[in-house]
Amino acid sequence: MKKILGYILFICLATSLMAQEQPSKKQMADQLFDRYEYYKSLNLYLDLASKNNPDIKVLERVADCYRLMNNYASAEEWYARVADDERTSAQSIYNYAEVLMRNQKFDQAKAAYKLYYDKAGKPAEYAAKLATCDSAIQWMALTPRYNVQNADKFNTSASDWGLAYYGKSGFVFTSDRNTDNQDKRTGEGYYRLYQSIDGNVSELPVNTKGNPLFNTDYHTGPMAFNATGDTAYITITTRSPKRKIVIDKGNPTKQRLYTRRLQLIIATRTKGEWGNFKNFQYNNIEQYSVGHAALSKNGNILYFTSDMPGSIGETDIWYCQKQADGSWGKPVNCGPTVNTAEEEAFPTISSDTLYFSSKGLRGMGGFDIFKTVGQKDSWTKPVNMQYPINSTSDDFYLITHDGISGYLSSNREVGKGSDDIYSFTNHEPHVPIRVPLGNDNAGRLPAKQFKPPFEVGKSYVFNNIYYDLDKSNIRPDAAIELDKLYVILRDNPTLQIELSSHTDSRASHNYNMALSQRRAASAVAYLVNKGIDRNRMTAKGYGDTQLLNKCAKGVVCTEAEHQLNRRTEVKVVSF
Repeated sequence: MKKILGYILFICLATSLMAQEQPSKKQMADQLFDRYEYYKSLNLYLDLASKNNPDIKVLERVADCYRLMNNYASAEEWYARVADDERTSAQSIYNYAEVLMRNQKFDQAKAAYKLYYDKAGKPAEYAAKLATCDSAIQWMALTPRYNVQNADKFNTSASDWGLAYYGKSGFVFTSDRNTDNQDKRTGEGYYRLYQSIDGNVSELPVNTKGNPLFNTDYHTGPMAFNATGDTAYITITTRSPKRKIVIDKGNPTKQRLYTRRLQLIIATRTKGEWGNFKNFQYNNIEQYSVGHAALSKNGNILYFTSDMPGSIGETDIWYCQKQADGSWGKPVNCGPTVNTAEEEAFPTISSDTLYFSSKGLRGMGGFDIFKTVGQKDSWTKPVNMQYPINSTSDDFYLITHDGISGYLSSNREVGKGSDDIYSFTNHEPHVPIRVPLGNDNAGRLPAKQFKPPFEVGKSYVFNNIYYDLDKSNIRPDAAIELDKLYVILRDNPTLQIELSSHTDSRASHNYNMALSQRRAASAVAYLVNKGIDRNRMTAKGYGDTQLLNKCAKGVVCTEAEHQLNRRTEVKVVSF
């Protein structure tokens, strides 16, 4: 009996020890999540969430997995389940707001942002998020300037993005179609490079034999070319063995967690095949990423994305200058005009225009595409490309030869896959800015006469920017004219103006001065809401001091004659 009891005790003790050594399903799910293996961890979390009274942390992790796998509809559903629970983390409330914004549920997003920022006590950041919601609402309500369509010939149900011009009529892009190796983060395949020649899509011929820098084990792309098309800069996830990769700092778990960073490799083409891979001299896979290359037209400036030391935000756009010996000079940050405290990435170059994506400049949510003119670290204020080039999803990697038509990448809901390539065309006729002649002392800008020879110091009267008697709000007919002024300001980013507002002679002088100032401020606010930088505009009210006709105080005039004086003029301050 003692032997039997001892044996039973041994069995119980052994079972207990084994139970202590075996991680629970929750622990296994957490370990996978910490390793960024969201696809695998999701299935475990979903099983735990199906139990009675599931842990709130499990429900949050389900929502997190869906969000990080870019399944925003499911992410919204799961965040909604925990949003009203007092145990829910503030971060989950913020994530819920971001998902609602992405799903174009703007009123709900504003409410969720308020809930988060009330707890966080960051009113300035809350105001910026509200501005993002308002920008999306306003820009989506405008008549679209561009026609954006899914470029079916490039897209599949997989992720397809990063289109680049290749030769005279070809293209190269990145896709995870037809790949065997699985990215544990998403459950999808690894990215490879594909070419489209005369409409026929095939994998880009690459010779990786015997080259330790480059194989197909991990993500590859995008790819940028020099002007002659015989040299390319390819973004890859480092292929270094994991034992050589430095462990992530600040790791709270007991796991050996590491990050495979991006690096640029330089390739040359021989007999139609890409090979001879070399390391870009500023790669540093132990400390930071380097990727998303773009070359200036003359090939002497290389732009790229990096989070290297000296970055302003999470990722910045940098550049290197080609040296006399053909090497690249030390990286220089493109500066605070382009880079913010958030993420900037995916630069492309067309002539002297830089196109890039940002999460830190005012946009519609996610990555928005911006354009700016200049070079190196000297740029004009970036201009948001607005809807439908941008959406509440991630919009990035815009390419164009002429600024009128081209392609972009986006993970918007209307696509065939998680990321798709879209074509765009500016269907708005080119409207020149002219200095039209009028019968009065001020030049007039009729509705369709626009186009770079303004005279600094001269005022121009816009037709029909008028106001009702004793009112300062923007009427629908005035909005039409201000929209045309918006086009001029948008297309001429160095133009600075004074918006001068005037009244008729009725009412007192002091009243008219105050009313005209409100009217000028209202016009400026309208243009600011459309995305024009407030610093480019000055609001100035002149009351009844600059009448255009005989209708001074005490002079009998028709209502139409008085209306002519209730106007807004545009004075060129600098150009």
